[in-house]
Amino acid sequence: MDAIDSRIIDQLRQNARAGYGDIGDVVGLSASAVKRRVDRLVADGVIRGFTVQVDPAVEGLAVEAYVELFCRGTVSPDDLRRLLSAVPEVVDAGTVTGEADAIVHMRSRDIPSLEEALERVRSAPNVDHTRSAIVFSRLVHRE
Repeated sequence: MDAIDSRIIDQLRQNARAGYGDIGDVVGLSASAVKRRVDRLVADGVIRGFTVQVDPAVEGLAVEAYVELFCRGTVSPDDLRRLLSAVPEVVDAGTVTGEADAIVHMRSRDIPSLEEALERVRSAPNVDHTRSAIVFSRLVHRE
């Protein structure tokens, strides 16, 4: 990947629907040259996909929370993945350093549905407890 590839990716991040000619005008290449580079970036796995991002509130998922997950004993990441994948309100999760075993990002339509989802997580055999923080307002969001 070179500097031109990086500039193409920057343009696609700003607008994934931009035409190859429009991107070429910015980076100094023809539309066909941009297309070849994008195709190569996709084939090489640098670009993993093109998506549509919909405001979660429009889809009825206005409540957002971050949850620290604390487990009893040692729980493998695969076991946590299976547990959390079964809860539709979980939109992102990862193992972390520190006291918690994982941090979980959840979205739900309202507080009662968030509470129900949290209870499904808490009732898993290896989960000791959780600590939740509900988001009031998003300050910065980058993909």
